[in-house]
Amino acid sequence: MVNAAYLTRLKLTDFRNYRQLALDLDNRHVVLTGENGAGKTNLMEAVSLLSPGRGLRRAAYAEISRKESETGFAVFAVLEGMQGPVEIGTSAGGDAEAAGGSGRRLRINATNARSNDELLEHLRIVWLTPAMDGLFTGSASDRRRFLDRQVLAIDPGHGRRVLDYERAMRSRNRLLSEGRLDPAWLEGIETQMAELGVAIALARRELIAMLTKLIDERQDEGPFPQAVLLLEDFLSDIAGGNAAELEEDFAMQLGASRDRDAAAGRTLTGPHRSDLKVRHRGKDMDAARCSTGEQKALLVGLVLAHARLTGEICGCAPLLLLDEIAAHLDAGRRQALFDLVDALGGQALMTGTDAGMFSALGERARYLTVSSGTVADAGAD
Repeated sequence: MVNAAYLTRLKLTDFRNYRQLALDLDNRHVVLTGENGAGKTNLMEAVSLLSPGRGLRRAAYAEISRKESETGFAVFAVLEGMQGPVEIGTSAGGDAEAAGGSGRRLRINATNARSNDELLEHLRIVWLTPAMDGLFTGSASDRRRFLDRQVLAIDPGHGRRVLDYERAMRSRNRLLSEGRLDPAWLEGIETQMAELGVAIALARRELIAMLTKLIDERQDEGPFPQAVLLLEDFLSDIAGGNAAELEEDFAMQLGASRDRDAAAGRTLTGPHRSDLKVRHRGKDMDAARCSTGEQKALLVGLVLAHARLTGEICGCAPLLLLDEIAAHLDAGRRQALFDLVDALGGQALMTGTDAGMFSALGERARYLTVSSGTVADAGAD
């Protein structure tokens, strides 16, 4: 195990507006500056694909490939990871997609990976993007996705459980909508949903409990307000105690609600209906009612707390992707942010339009200028 994960080389081929790109890096933070549309976020998106899932934009792979490409995109990285140096290559699109392939290809140390979950053996990635600014006022599904991403960083099996639960739920919904009410068949699916659903809910609750404990240990709020976290989920309506009892009770709920769910055309209870509630601790106010600036500060504090927790649980500081992170922070809060990021011990990639906003980082960062799909050294201010 190492104390931090950091990129030492990054190569892109036909990725968004990058035809070819090769960057050699070290363990310093990386600051990417340039005009809007130059490709800063595209580069961050490429790095985010070194983790399971569809990256920080959740884009279809066909959208990621450069329009002129016939072979799809490729991302190759060399990094110091949780198990030491590792080479990771991932690609998608092109012939495989045209032939009906829906997933991306992944090779780790020149060997085909069994699944994208193998990436979690080498690094964890935590990101914050402007698209997440509306998290507290947006949909419950956005908050569930945010929470599940946080759980995945400390529990590599969580993503598979969520996918398996959704697959089982779709099968149940289809049987109910078609009127195929075979008791044995439905009971089998509902038992699977109950086992997976309870495991998902308990993992979410455990993550919230650990984050709450970490936040409580802080002596003061510092530059970013503290969050109070609460999960509203189906477990609150179940009287069972241990996991086995919870699974049994949830399976009974599903069995009793078949007629209702058939009429609704969907399953109306389960972890897919949960919601993450966040309050501003200092003001004792729902995050959704806070000002835009307060919501941004709450979110930054929550993401940093999660990054710290991830490092403590995994023994390796995560790679941080902070897109347009300094845009709405005053100089004092920017400096405090950079100090907190640096104290985590890992590498952070940050973007902005003005290099001057990152001057407080000094020699702790490598400064690069992005322009129309090219990247060049800018030099530290």
